Amino acid sequence: MFTIAGLGNPGEKYENSRHNTGRIVVSYFAKQQGFPEFVPNGKYAGLISEHKVGPTSAKASAGKEKKVLLIFPETFMNKSGASVSKAIKSKKAAEELIVVHDDLDIALGSFKITFDRGSGGHRGVESIIRALKTTGFIRIRVGISPVTPKGKVRKPKGESAVDKFIISDFKPAEIAVLKKVSKKITEALEVIILEGKERAMNEFNQIGN
Repeated sequence: MFTIAGLGNPGEKYENSRHNTGRIVVSYFAKQQGFPEFVPNGKYAGLISEHKVGPTSAKASAGKEKKVLLIFPETFMNKSGASVSKAIKSKKAAEELIVVHDDLDIALGSFKITFDRGSGGHRGVESIIRALKTTGFIRIRVGISPVTPKGKVRKPKGESAVDKFIISDFKPAEIAVLKKVSKKITEALEVIILEGKERAMNEFNQIGN
């Protein structure tokens, strides 16, 4: 069974913040796939929803429906591993874990699928790696950074600037961009679940995705 963790922080204060990108994207996926409402679960220290996933687009045309567990850790970003580790009990199970999170190294409107990679400095991912004792899981890195007129990623400089930027809210125009990319990520998630991560990487890890 696949487990998808949408990283973010609990509470209305952070609902539309850049650091909640994982939750926002997975919420879109859940709605498209008809998942039931998320409910609190003490065992997982988070909000969960469970449902069978099937193809809703031409991108994922093969494969049978598969059961999927969605988790929104309620432990705050830096302790995401305390929640995710309740669902993932082995390195083999980790291979069917998909962590969706914000990424400063990628422009808003783009995303990248990776497997068995380091955290890249993302504190939520670091927490999961420490808790699971493996990097062998799938990540969907969702861009949140603005770009220069020449199309280069314009990251905030300095730790305090980064911290302030990631907890700030998306602007309405940025929310529209995130919604558009969430549609593509939903297609990518379907392909990962139904046809495998290699197919998804080949299909979606292209410039301008």
